[in-house]
This record gives sequence, C-alpha cells and structure tokens, in this order.
Amino acid sequence: MEHSMEAKTQKLPYPKAVAFIVTNEFCERFSYYGMRTILSLYLRDKLGFTDNDATVIYHVFTMFAYFFPVLGAMIADGWLGRFRTIFYLSLVYATGSVLISLTAMPPIGLPQFELTILALLLIAFGTGGIKPCVSAFGGDQFKLPEQAKYLGYYFSLFYFAINAGSLISTFLTPILRADVHCFGDSDCFSLAFGVPGILMVVSILIFVAGRRLYVIKNPSGNVLGKVSTCVGHAVVKSIKNKQKRDHWLDHADEKYDKSLIEDIKSLFRVLVLFIPLPVFWALFDQQGSRWTFQADRMEQDIGSWTLKADQMQVLNPFLILIFIPLFEVAIYPFLTWCRLIKKPLHKMIWGGILAACAFLISGIVELNLLPTYGTPVSEGLAQLRVYNGFDCNFTINTGDFNANNNNIHTIGPLSVYEHLDINADGSIELPYYVRGEGNCSNIVYNGNFYLKENTANSFFINREGISNFTDNNDKAINGVSVRFLSNVQTSVTVAIVESKKNKTKLSLQSDDISQVKITKGNGDVLVNDQKVLEGYAFKSGAVYTINVYEDTDGAYQANPVIITPPNSIHILWLIPQYVVMTMGEVMFSVTGLEFSFTQAPASMKSVLQSVWLLTVAFGNLIVVLIVEGNFLDAQWKEFFLFAGLMLLDMFIFTAMAFRYKYVDHKSSTEEDIAVEEIKMPEKPTIQQKDN
Repeated sequence: MEHSMEAKTQKLPYPKAVAFIVTNEFCERFSYYGMRTILSLYLRDKLGFTDNDATVIYHVFTMFAYFFPVLGAMIADGWLGRFRTIFYLSLVYATGSVLISLTAMPPIGLPQFELTILALLLIAFGTGGIKPCVSAFGGDQFKLPEQAKYLGYYFSLFYFAINAGSLISTFLTPILRADVHCFGDSDCFSLAFGVPGILMVVSILIFVAGRRLYVIKNPSGNVLGKVSTCVGHAVVKSIKNKQKRDHWLDHADEKYDKSLIEDIKSLFRVLVLFIPLPVFWALFDQQGSRWTFQADRMEQDIGSWTLKADQMQVLNPFLILIFIPLFEVAIYPFLTWCRLIKKPLHKMIWGGILAACAFLISGIVELNLLPTYGTPVSEGLAQLRVYNGFDCNFTINTGDFNANNNNIHTIGPLSVYEHLDINADGSIELPYYVRGEGNCSNIVYNGNFYLKENTANSFFINREGISNFTDNNDKAINGVSVRFLSNVQTSVTVAIVESKKNKTKLSLQSDDISQVKITKGNGDVLVNDQKVLEGYAFKSGAVYTINVYEDTDGAYQANPVIITPPNSIHILWLIPQYVVMTMGEVMFSVTGLEFSFTQAPASMKSVLQSVWLLTVAFGNLIVVLIVEGNFLDAQWKEFFLFAGLMLLDMFIFTAMAFRYKYVDHKSSTEEDIAVEEIKMPEKPTIQQKDN
C-alpha cells in the first residue's frame, strides 16, 4: 500500500502553477511592508501630522488591513471564489499603491491628505481581502493525499517568499526615501512608495500569467456566514424561549444541523481564549509607529553608514527567521526541562510577558532620551529667550511677576538668556531693563516682553532695539535646524558650506530669520564670503541659532547657540527591545495559531483564522484609543502603561489558560492543510505576514 502511494506521488508532477503563486506573494508582501515601513514618517514629515496623529492614522490603517480579511473570506467562499477574489482585490490594491505614490509627487499637485487617506483605504481593503485567499489557493493546486509531501514543500516556499519580500522591502524602501533626492527635496517618498506600487502591479501580471495552469475550485460556501446566522438564531431563540437547555446554542437545533452546533460550541471554547489577545498586538504593531519615531530621535551613524529609523523594523523579519528554529531546537527543550512550560498556552503566557518586558526596555530608553529633547513648550507655561547680538556682555533685569522680585542676569557676547518655565495663563507681560557693558555701555533698552502661553517667545538685542519672533525648539527630524540672527550694518549673505565637498548647504540674506533645515555634518559658516566659523559640527536632531555681529571695522563674528541638544543616544540601544519583542512574538503568535487550529474542529478552521486576524485589528484599535485619549504627557509613561496593560492581560490569560481543558479532534485532510497554512509567519510575525 505504501509503495502504491509513493508510486502515485511520483507520477504526479509538482504543480507548475505554484511558481506563479509564490512569486505573486513575494511581490505583494514586498509592496505591503515596503509601503508600511515608511508610512508613519511620511504622515509626519510630509503631511504635517504630529507624532500622535501619525500614530493614529498608521494604526487605523493596520486595523482595517486586519479587519477586511473577514470580508475577503466571505467574498471568496460565498461568491467569487479564490481566483477572482485575489484578482479583483489585487486591482484595488494596486490602484491604492499607485495613488499614494502620485500624491507624494509635489509637481502633480494632488490634494495630499484626502487622496492619501483614500489610497490607504484601498490598500487596506486589497491586502486584507486577499490575505485569507492566496495561501489556500496555492493549496488548491495539489491533489491530496497523493501530493501531501509536495504540499509541505509549498508552504515552506510560501513562508520563505513572505519573509524575503518583507525583509528586502523593509531594508530597501528607507534607502529610497532618505538617500534619493527628487523634486527639489532632500528625500524621495514618491519613489519609496512607487517601487512597492510597481511590485504590486507586477504581482498581478504574474498571477494572471499562470491562469491556464491553475486548479480553480468553485466557492465552497460561506462558513462564517453560517456560523453567524446560527449563533444569531440561537440568541434570539434563547431570549424568547424560556425553556432551559444544556447549552444556549441548542436553541438553534430545530433549524441547524446538530453537527454544526457542536462544532460551534467547540469553536467558542477556543474563542474565549482570544479575548485577551488584542493587547499583545497593540504592543507588537507599534514597531512601525512609536518605536520608529523613537528611533528617529537617536544617533543613527554607524561609522560612515547611517541606519535609518524605519530600517530598524528589518530586525523583526530577520530575527524571526533565526528564532523559529532556535526555539524549536534549543529554547523550548530547555524551558521544558526547567518546567517553565508544559502546555502550548504556557508558551503564549511567556510570550506576552516578553512583550511587556520589551516595552519596559523601550520606556527606559525613552527616559534616557529625555535630556536630548531640550525643553518643549508646555500648557500653562511660557518660554523666554533673549539673544545677545553684540560682542560684549549685557545685563538683563526682568520683573518676574511669578516670584515678586527682580531678576538680574548676564548675557555673554553673542549668547542667549533662557527662562523656560514662566507661569502664564494665556499671556503675560514681563517688564525688562537691558544694559550693555564695556564697549556697549551706551546701549540701554527697556520695555515689556509680551509672552504667550505654550510658546517659545524669543527676542534679539541688536542695533535697532529688541526684535521679537517665535522659536521652534522641537527636536530637528532627519537633519539639523538652523536660524541666523544677524546684527549687521547692511544686509549681507550668510551661508553654510559643507567643509569637505565645498557644497553650499544654506544661503540666505541676513534679514531672513526663518528656521531652515540642513543636513548634518561639518560646515563652514560664511558672512559675505568671509569665513567666521570653520568646520563646525552640525549634529543631527539639534536646533541651532547662529548669532552674527559686524563690528565698526566691518569684520564679522558668529557664535552658534544650541537651543535643542543633538541626538546622543545611539540607535543600536533599540536592539534589545526588538530582540525581546521578536522572542515574544515567536512564543505568542506562532504557538497561538497552532494551538487554536489544533483545538478547533476542522470545519471551523477558516472562521477561527478570520477571528484571529480580527484580534490584530482590535489590538490596533487599543493603540488608537489610548493615543487619542491623550491623558499622558510623556512618551515614556505611555510605554510603561502598555507594559503594565500587557502584564495585567497575561495575569488574566494565565487564569484562563490553567482552567482550559485540551481536546483532541480527529485529523482530516482539511485540518492538515489549515495547520500548514498558519505555520507561515508574516512580516513582523507569523500572524502578521499572511495568516
């Protein structure tokens, strides 16, 4: 009998259609993860959203991407079938991918906000809709049980394609974003979005090219719809009918088959354990939002190479390929020997605890980053800076209304006086008396500083008096912020020239006091082509004000004042939290999927897979609600909050896990296929990539 089966297997060639499906998956995953990797930075840096608003949009997009698989499964199983569902929704997907690239091109002049949101909705619907179809469509190409061995090879190849597309795009698209300059900008988001868009179009062409080779099965029926209607009917009947039954679902037995009802009961026993799961995804998916923003405020140079903030996300798919076999071969046997894990659910508990630890680490890193943020403006407070535009000392006497006394301070030559925590309700007037010393003793100014709450109010002492402007002392992103304050006799040209390449970074007239972004690196400061600073190190993340003075002989002096410190904590300090999070993912996500599918009846596999993806959607909703609540005034507090929520969540899950009674369902061909499908990790996780 065994020889007969082997002979049949050898006679059946490996389905050639699989090559088209696997290549299609590689291109689609490249497109999705390439776009998502740079999305949060695009929303902030190009569309002008705050970190919080960009985080919200990012997680709403991810939430929809994991909600739409439910619709995709219903469309495929109940109406169009897998082939047409994949094809039609891929067209929607490609439209969104091309649209977001076009909106990122300034010359076209499309309404960026509206069309970006539309593009994200199209992409979410497309990627979510095809997610439950592609791997199963590949499984349709095999004749079972004769080709069961070949089917295992297919899923291994499919898994590789997912991770390869994810890993390559996560590394490449940040390079296209940051290192390519287009349309007069120092970056090129349109190209970084365009390449994934092209790959999505290519994926459709490849998928269609294999049309004649595919085994295309008719829709099998909407199992999720049957489950929903059966449950709904049972709820209504249980409310109307006061007769007691062994289980509330038994009220539906007059309309629905008893085997369906029993399978739904088994399904619900597993789904109860899904209730705490969204909290894990709330933490996990912040790798592309909060953790990326955190990385963007850190020193990114590694020798002569720059590791981009969004490139840090490549650690997850890279590490998961290492950890999955490592856990199976070494870590799980060791933990079993230590009696720390006995059942599959125990692995999930430790995975959740590791995710909490990852956020504790990120909170500690954030606390160490705080000194590099300078002093941001705050509600209820006003900031005061007084810049000295002369080469001599000035004394400033301010009547501090908050302290009811006079404060006398000395401002050094071409320096600044700062008072950054003045209590203000709306606005405040602060009397001042400013007097020069030495060669400037004949210069005296007095009046009132008008300070606005929640504002960096700045003033410049110069020949014409004291001028005022508003500073932007937010940390510089992807470069350096520079402002020139010039105390000169006539308008002159001020410039910053790159020291080694003699390339002009910045050139403007001295009466232009706007804050300008330049690239980091050593630069010479020139005033009317006269070098006043040589090889000054402009460091990433810093905000500089350069005070310029022209003496009576026409000679120029300049002094850079650091308003916001540069990035000083290195980005590699983020590696521990990525390592711990990925370890948690392997224990939580991979184990969770395998456990769930082995514990559910074979007829309920697709329903359970859809609900599993919904837990990811609800996890992203948790992030949106917490960020929108805006009840925490510091990022480190938010990180610690999520860590605490995860620990509390695992405490509840532990209580549920120890009460759970494991069951053995009779295996079937359908069940075997389902288990194989879920063994494929998605980009950031087995779950994320293509469950």
